[in-house]
Amino acid sequence: MNIEWELRGLLASLAREEGVFGRVSSETQGSVEEQIRTLVVEAERDWEQYAAPGATGPDSPAEVAEALIEVDSKYATDLMTYLAADDLVFSGSPRRDRAHARRAAARVVELLGNGSVWRTNISDLSEQVRAWSAVTRHTFDGVVVGTGNGFTVVLLQVGED
Repeated sequence: MNIEWELRGLLASLAREEGVFGRVSSETQGSVEEQIRTLVVEAERDWEQYAAPGATGPDSPAEVAEALIEVDSKYATDLMTYLAADDLVFSGSPRRDRAHARRAAARVVELLGNGSVWRTNISDLSEQVRAWSAVTRHTFDGVVVGTGNGFTVVLLQVGED
């Protein structure tokens, strides 16, 4: 099977819930930050009616870069599972089958390979803390991005309360 098509199918599956967006591109299509920013613009356009009036957030790839930290592939799998299956706004409110999301996330990590590099804006997802640095103008957002095997994958969830 073609890796790109499999990645696209997996990201579509992970991003099937409202407010969750996915993107697969060639690593040559721009920096990680540019890939995230492209998806952020799409999410902000699609969720414009939910954003708080006058809300601000990062407006450039350089500002997105400031929000990112590098993580290992295990944490990336956990984050993709969380963003696909759970709700950033209403903690403890499952949005879809967690086991399916976990299998899809693990397969994405596997396809990008052992040398893949993962980044996120989420530093803690524990029940009491849930800490992140904004990459959008929305009140809640979480992103995980991986590069490897010639591809960049981005999964983003936005939300408002």
